[in-house]
Amino acid sequence: ARERTLPKPSALRCETSVSSHGAAARAAAFSAALASAAAATQAGGVEALRARLAEEDLTVQDFVRGGGAGGGDYALKAPKLRERRRVPMPSWLKQDLVPGGDNYVGIKTKLRSLGLSTVCEEARCPNIGECWGGKNDAPATATIMLMGDTCTRACRFCAVKTANAPPPLDAEEPRKVADAVAEWGIGYVVLTSVDRDDLPDHGAAHIAETVRELKRAAPELLVEVLAPDFGGDLGRVTQVATSGLDVHAHNMETVERLTPGVRDRRAGYAQSLRVLEHAKESGTALTKTSFMLGLGERPEEVEQALRDCRSAGVDVVTFGQYMRPTKGHIPILEYITPEAFDMWKERADELGFAYSAAGPMVRSSYRAGEFYLEGLLKKRRQGEQAIAVAQ
Repeated sequence: ARERTLPKPSALRCETSVSSHGAAARAAAFSAALASAAAATQAGGVEALRARLAEEDLTVQDFVRGGGAGGGDYALKAPKLRERRRVPMPSWLKQDLVPGGDNYVGIKTKLRSLGLSTVCEEARCPNIGECWGGKNDAPATATIMLMGDTCTRACRFCAVKTANAPPPLDAEEPRKVADAVAEWGIGYVVLTSVDRDDLPDHGAAHIAETVRELKRAAPELLVEVLAPDFGGDLGRVTQVATSGLDVHAHNMETVERLTPGVRDRRAGYAQSLRVLEHAKESGTALTKTSFMLGLGERPEEVEQALRDCRSAGVDVVTFGQYMRPTKGHIPILEYITPEAFDMWKERADELGFAYSAAGPMVRSSYRAGEFYLEGLLKKRRQGEQAIAVAQ
């Protein structure tokens, strides 16, 4: 791979602060445009909002400049910890889908019989009913979590159990995963894992073997792996990136400023960028990352994080609303509006990401995103095969 150094995030800083009366006026105009377009947006969706903004001669840059934590139509402030008043959850976060049905029960029974864990359950994903139930003509599936249900790290947003010395790895897990996926009959599967800092290789060999086992059982299966950072050991990143997977994902989680207070001390913003860049340089077809919003990040910081990821060669990015698992986890500071998520998707597309998904209920393993990536990867594979035949 061509050698190049990833610029430090600080070297990529762009000027997004409001430094003049003109910029402040444009930011105020943007907020006014959002407010006046709210009714039209509900009736006609995001296209109505974009049309209104076009009339005001405003861009996403004005949107970025104009906001701050809890600012205007960008977000609704969440109640403070000491406030006893009951604040209703925004309507856009309410879901009617209750987990259940034959598909849901079937997946749960199969996973239990094989002793497999899923991030869907351990991280209390709000979309579990949709994915496991196979709604909207989608095949029922789950995101399998490798190496057990106990993590060696203690990120302040995560509901997964933690311990310094989790139970030993199940040597049969790669085969069990392949058996479960074969029974589901799907064309695209997502694997994730806990962090295992207690292991010499952080579990890299175990993850790689699981991918190879899946490919042996179903060569046409597309595999996405949401991998840990392996303590920053790029050799371990290479081991997984070259295992035969199709998408190498690693989550940035939040902006640089908030990283120390949100993620475990052994994780790092710059370290995660290096992992993503190295996975790409190792030959991975697509690299992917995800961000949570609502932790107090400023719009200009989100903009910078997007630019950092593109500089690291990241192809796919998703944004979702942070939802606090329990009272013992870091609190929600604001509820980001659907309109704001739409603007971040638009900005990601403008910056050149191959695919982006943004919405309150979007998570890194997002079903609609999987369908798109499946189609994209199949087209690339067909193109490569056509070139090979021509040669």
